[in-house]
Amino acid sequence: MTSTTDHTRQTEEAEEARESEGAATGPDAGSGAWDDGLIARRAASATAGGQPVVPLLPAPHTGTPAPGPDGADDDLTARLDALRELTGLSRPRVDAATLAEAGRVLDDAAARRRLSRRHTVVALAGATGSGKSTLFNTLAGVTISDTGVRRPTTSAALACSWTDGAAGLLDRLEIPGRLRRRPVQGPDGPGPLDGLVLVDLPDHDSAAVEHRAQVDRILAHVDAVIWVVDPEKYGDALLHERYLRPMAGHAEVTFVVLNQVDRLPEDAVDQVLDDLRRLLDEDGIALGEHGEPGATVLALSALTGEGVGELRDCLGQLTSERRAAARRIGADLDAAADRLRPAYVPTGRVGLSEEAREEFADRLAEAVGAAAAGQTAERAWRRNAGRACGTPWLRLWRWYEARRTPGTAERPPGGTPGAEATTARQRVEQAVRVVADEAASGLPTPWADAVREAAARGADGLPEALDGLTAPEPAPARPPRPGWWPVAVLAQVSMTLLQVVGGIWLLGQVLGVFTPDLLPPVLLMVAGILGGPCVEYGSRLAARGPARRYGADAERALRDAAAGCGRARVLDPVAAELLRYREVREQYARVLDPVGGDGARGRAGGRQGVRVTELSTTGR
Repeated sequence: MTSTTDHTRQTEEAEEARESEGAATGPDAGSGAWDDGLIARRAASATAGGQPVVPLLPAPHTGTPAPGPDGADDDLTARLDALRELTGLSRPRVDAATLAEAGRVLDDAAARRRLSRRHTVVALAGATGSGKSTLFNTLAGVTISDTGVRRPTTSAALACSWTDGAAGLLDRLEIPGRLRRRPVQGPDGPGPLDGLVLVDLPDHDSAAVEHRAQVDRILAHVDAVIWVVDPEKYGDALLHERYLRPMAGHAEVTFVVLNQVDRLPEDAVDQVLDDLRRLLDEDGIALGEHGEPGATVLALSALTGEGVGELRDCLGQLTSERRAAARRIGADLDAAADRLRPAYVPTGRVGLSEEAREEFADRLAEAVGAAAAGQTAERAWRRNAGRACGTPWLRLWRWYEARRTPGTAERPPGGTPGAEATTARQRVEQAVRVVADEAASGLPTPWADAVREAAARGADGLPEALDGLTAPEPAPARPPRPGWWPVAVLAQVSMTLLQVVGGIWLLGQVLGVFTPDLLPPVLLMVAGILGGPCVEYGSRLAARGPARRYGADAERALRDAAAGCGRARVLDPVAAELLRYREVREQYARVLDPVGGDGARGRAGGRQGVRVTELSTTGR
């Protein structure tokens, strides 16, 4: 016995040295004893009593991963790539805390996919006294995990691998080599459980904080979970609120096992199972019944072996498919997408409509006084027409008034009213706020804020830019002269000559130079006096249409200049932000379903198809 103890101590020291160097543990060639402390001290007695000895895991080797269906792998890869692209595009707009979960999922998925796909890591989780350690030993065919009345019994996670090559997976779970085991196998090898790695976790309701932390850490990295409940605590609020409800989307890799059914009367087992299924349904967990994908609910007794064979068959099917890891990653992707939903799914139609753009242009035109500029240009055209086609006496009077009171001279027509008065800044800011709110309407909060910030940046120098606008062509300082103006001017000159000739003739008669005859000179003067105003009035009527068109052109030119300035400084940056959002929204849709929600993804085609359809119909 002493030699055995010495040998065990030496083995432990060698084991610790290998662990410190990161090497995997291996069996002792000279002894079949367990080299894990307390269990090692009972190895000799266990062997003497005829009990089978559980060997340690052999030296790890790189196993050949068994790939799943190409379509499923390509689908998962596409979703991961889309999430990676989504997080990259979103970092400037979405806060790091929102993207943290997506980053964790990407890191975990990359780490899991680098490791063996041949193995399926399944965790046994349960509350104190649920009998999960007993079930763990029953599945392994040998006592590996301690059982007893002392609580908590399991203080550290134990691993049992049916196949070689799982060292990398167990390293990821931070399970030391001294806690890794191999089950008792028949002469034909692992059989249907080929590739299974079973992990016995500490109690999730343990009073020891480190035990609960270890459970949470390992549950985040395993491929599937077997929740072991007993007839007394299957409705425990801690189990449902902390674990089952948050992981409702992982139903396809979840087993819920009602243990200790040997303690129940036969007619009570079905009632407890029905109540358990009701609770799971309230948690939002889909149940795998009638061929539908979902969680597996079983009743068994680890102590008597009743129902354990059915669980073993389910595990065999799970490991043979070798899709549990992909399903777990897919469920993690679904959960991450659900958490990211508020940051990407719009609440209504997004984008700027043509009406909103026109309203923005109208507000800028009002701010720069485009309508007033058009009216001023129209009045200037009419004024020039009146000066050109008016009577000389009226033009002389106006010249005299302008010389007598120089301050009353009118400002030359043309130009921009804002050239002399500062554009109303408040009107410009109001126009920018309105168009920014319209563009941000329906957008998720991060992108709505980005749109408003882009509009605000453009609005900083917009009033000054609008103040600096000058009326472009076709609005010169002096309005153009139409072709009929020379005719009207010639007619006005003729009327003036008639007045002058008639007056000179009449004056000559008065002075006796000409033969007295009042009628001809009076007729000439009356014709000139009446003809001048008639020509002026006719010119005014003829000038209405061209003046109106000239004013409309001036208003349109200033309006277009203001709209172009607003488009360059506000609308284009806003459109760029909307384009970025549309791009990330498409990436988010690919995360939900890379094939467009047509059901080709099988397990989640219906659920994600609905979400993708909703995403595509709530935005433009």
